[in-house]
This record gives sequence, structure tokens and C-alpha cells, in this order.
Amino acid sequence: QVQLVESGGGLVQAGGSLRLSCAASGRINSNIRMAWTRQAPGKEREFVASITWSVGVTYYASSVKGRFTISRDNAKNTVYLQMNSLKPEDTALYYCAADYRFVPATKYNYWGQGTQVTVSS
Repeated sequence: QVQLVESGGGLVQAGGSLRLSCAASGRINSNIRMAWTRQAPGKEREFVASITWSVGVTYYASSVKGRFTISRDNAKNTVYLQMNSLKPEDTALYYCAADYRFVPATKYNYWGQGTQVTVSS
């Protein structure tokens, strides 16, 4: 089992920045893949960014590329999502997710409780 706890959400004005954190515990090894997804009211959950734990290969949704950066601190078992130039359309509940399988992030097995990000115009 893998446990994930997110933090760092909040209210920010358009153009501002936030950094989300996801602390992982449990059965973690270098083969795990970590990701951030988000779900806005009335919309399906969507992929935001992912990273491979071992070598740190990153992937981004086109809607956030160039504005968001995913990173990890292996010593702390923590994944971060630095969000810059935030837009009102980034408003959503952001979830940290993890899995050992090579599947879409929205189908990962392990999930955090979510942290709310609200961007005002």
C-alpha cells in the first residue's frame, strides 16, 4: 500500500503562483510513478503532470506545459507541483496519485485526498 498526503492548495489571484506538495509513505521504491491530476466542478478528472521516481522523467498536459513544474525529493519521499502564471481555468481539486504500472495517471491505484486550488480573476 502507498499513502499520499497533499498540501499547499489555496486561493490565489490570476498570474500568481502556488506550490503543491505530496508526501508519500508505505511501499515506495524506485519503480513508482507519481502524478498530479485535477478535477474541476462538473468536469472529468484530467492529467496534469507526472514523474518517474528513479530518473525523474517528466510529462505535462499541454494546458500547463511551460507554467507548471513537477519535481521530486527522493530523500523526503515528496513530489511537488510548482504552479506559475495561474489562470482561473486552473481552479480545481488537485490530486496526487501513484502507481507502479505504466497506465494513464487517471487510472493510478493510489490517491491522496486532494487539495483545492482556486484562482480568482
